[in-house]
Amino acid sequence: MSEKLQKILARAGHGSRREMEAWIAAGRVSVDGEIASLGDRIEADAKVRIDGRQVSLKSADEVICRVLAYHKPEGEICSRKDPEGRPTVFDRLPRTRDSRWVAVGRLDINTSGLLLFTSDGELANRLMHPSNEVEREYAVRTFGDVSDLVVQKLRTGVMLEDGPAQFDQIKSAGGEGINQWWHVALHEGRNREVRRLWEAVEVQVSRLIRVRYGMIELPKTLPRGGWMELPLEQVNYLRQLAGLEPETRSMLGMDKHSVARAKVRSAKVRRAVRKQKTTQGKPTRQ
Repeated sequence: MSEKLQKILARAGHGSRREMEAWIAAGRVSVDGEIASLGDRIEADAKVRIDGRQVSLKSADEVICRVLAYHKPEGEICSRKDPEGRPTVFDRLPRTRDSRWVAVGRLDINTSGLLLFTSDGELANRLMHPSNEVEREYAVRTFGDVSDLVVQKLRTGVMLEDGPAQFDQIKSAGGEGINQWWHVALHEGRNREVRRLWEAVEVQVSRLIRVRYGMIELPKTLPRGGWMELPLEQVNYLRQLAGLEPETRSMLGMDKHSVARAKVRSAKVRRAVRKQKTTQGKPTRQ
């Protein structure tokens, strides 16, 4: 049975559906030797190329939906490549065969915390759609006095350049002097919305960390720059949010050998993170 080209490419992990639609519109995709058009439907045996390179196509039964939780450090950008040579969130992710990781949303360069990646571009596309309204929670450190009136404004709503906005939840999380911590939650994903809300009430944000996406929390044991694969239960929670059928398979094994390999991978991640921190702290030779 034929399916839309962008849907098949997204499901196979070549990118989000939005990315695939943009690539097709730009003439980067061909089917059986002919440049593809938006809306084209193809059969499973079609030969598809992206930028002249033939890519694998998989049926829904062949694809295993995988999701990674990544602890993004400050200083990394949410792009695959950067003209300025800055590190990206994709640099430390594990390699995949015949597909690639797709980020579920973005965090700006100065924001750290939980970022999800999936091998299923259709899942990423649906989770990022504005109609999904997945709640995100952030830990925010502010600099300066935050009065009860300011907190009330953030709860009831302030006007931003792209329309009204507000926090669904805001609560104090302690701090000393003029440096205070807050936990805030909202269900929208507008660009820099958390920072812009605080800026609208003239409060400076000095740290911003995403700690939760829906019911998926940033693991406390996950170091900055580290990743972990989510278990099937959490993968299917996200698929349910996106209105997709549950996944029945997982790349995570429950036997003792799989557990041992997972511990080795975790140790390697920690060593790599420590090594990078040590390297960054050394003075540059002139």
